[in-house]
Amino acid sequence: MKKSILSVLLFVISFPLLGQIEVKYFNAEWNAPNEVEWVDKLSDCDVEKLDIGKTPELAQKHKVVVVPTIIVFQDGEESKRYQADLSFKIDATREEIQDYIDELIMSAF
Repeated sequence: MKKSILSVLLFVISFPLLGQIEVKYFNAEWNAPNEVEWVDKLSDCDVEKLDIGKTPELAQKHKVVVVPTIIVFQDGEESKRYQADLSFKIDATREEIQDYIDELIMSAF
């Protein structure tokens, strides 16, 4: 029992040292039917939702050419990108993206 408590404490203490993981989710008002509703449920990361119609400069900065697009950043650098297909639907699942985020966290140990 003490070993698992120590492991949790070590993780909590070292978590800020692992590097910040951010997820930027780009979509557009006109593409609301293809909204990725589960993006807010991703854990162990900060999620920012952006509308390319309201923030075109950020869409351009991150080279978003199709919506929805989900970009995972670690320490401010793009680590992985998930984009919609030609029908404006994203194939990536919540589990797939969460697994990737979990791998980033675990790779820091």
